[in-house]
Amino acid sequence: MDCALVVVGAGPGGFDAALEAAALGIETVLVERENLGGTCLNWGCIPTKLFLGASAPLASLADHAKLKLIEYDPESVRVSLPALQNRKRKLIAGTHKAMTQRLKKAGVTLVQGSGRFTAPGVLEVEDAEGGVTSIQYKDAIVATGAGSASFPAIAPDGDAVLDPQQILDLETPPESLVIVGGGAIGIEMGEVFSRLGASITLVEAMDHLLPYEDTEIGGGLAKLLKRDKWALRIGERVASLKTMDGRAVLTMESGETIEADKALVAVGRKPNSAGIGLEAVGCELDSRGFVKTDENLNAAKNIYAVGDVNGIALLAHAATHQGHYVVRRIAGREEQPYAGGVIPACVYGSHEVMRAGLTEAMAVEAGGTVEVSRFQLAANPYAQAQSAGYGFVKAIWINGTLAGISALGHGVSHLVTLAEVLVREKITVDRLDRYVFAHPTLDEGLAEALRAPREAVS
Repeated sequence: MDCALVVVGAGPGGFDAALEAAALGIETVLVERENLGGTCLNWGCIPTKLFLGASAPLASLADHAKLKLIEYDPESVRVSLPALQNRKRKLIAGTHKAMTQRLKKAGVTLVQGSGRFTAPGVLEVEDAEGGVTSIQYKDAIVATGAGSASFPAIAPDGDAVLDPQQILDLETPPESLVIVGGGAIGIEMGEVFSRLGASITLVEAMDHLLPYEDTEIGGGLAKLLKRDKWALRIGERVASLKTMDGRAVLTMESGETIEADKALVAVGRKPNSAGIGLEAVGCELDSRGFVKTDENLNAAKNIYAVGDVNGIALLAHAATHQGHYVVRRIAGREEQPYAGGVIPACVYGSHEVMRAGLTEAMAVEAGGTVEVSRFQLAANPYAQAQSAGYGFVKAIWINGTLAGISALGHGVSHLVTLAEVLVREKITVDRLDRYVFAHPTLDEGLAEALRAPREAVS
């Protein structure tokens, strides 16, 4: 089989790249070893948000009840996890069908199987029955994504110790759940199962939750989760985690043990770069297995790497953005180096987090005069109306120029695109007056944070 472009991996980056390439008249073959949509659709972003969405009314009722605005008995309203699992399966299956139809309509050839580069210009794909299809290509995009990371002492076993994919398949919520890892996955899964009635213990080895976000955000989130009766063990390390007598048993380095019905290992992601023959075509991997790329996302001659596998930004929308760039470059419509710039990021749940641009620590490392300004959402009418007047919006400035915005609070994920635009445009307070911020909205919190007095960061 011959083609101009072969794309390996049909997650957000690979799928969108294949569609755009076909639209530009590039003969394209898309190779996928499992399911269309990658981790995001099948085991990550989409099912997680489905679970969060179905359980969100419980959290909202609880917030209003705390202010004695409603009478709410938690025992009278419950989420049916079996029904939710059924809806998840139907939604994913329907999306697979729609994606397959889009590929067919666009003229993209889909080849199911495990791809392996055997020589420059050659990719061999082995299907489930052992049959091999040889694909000769001019250009290739590696978009194989990443999977759940673990360590030997805390490896998921599929019994009481689970990875993020396995926990999303539970038909019965556990009464107790211990989570190792305080990143986005651990926080969001904890939110889901807390709403479903589980007591949550979360262990994070770093000194604050969401280690890649602003320390002030991580500290504020910890206070909110403690208010929700989570047991947080921050700055503490795990020695081992295993199933014993059907329960998860976690042993801290201090020797203390913690038992729970189930445990979730959410300690990060590792690239799916092994076993696909990247060395045979001149690609190099870093110490963690991510594919090294240059300023044009080239990994080797005529080979590009996009999305999680290159380690630049482990986010679905970053993969899509990179995929579109590479296709434009292959088509001769892009000459500039890749500029990801301000990649927006969110953590979802009752207490949401969003960021566009730099954190305070990143700004200090970048150098220059760093200042911060803040607005407390307790003064925002829309947040008050949701009985969720907590959290804040924080703006980061370098030499008087807006460099980043972070926020913590109910619904702040809805601010992320506007925050991205403000940071990309390096908006100034005098230019802010050209925009109308609807009232009452959370968006007003962005304007208030930018207008607030600034504090110097030493």
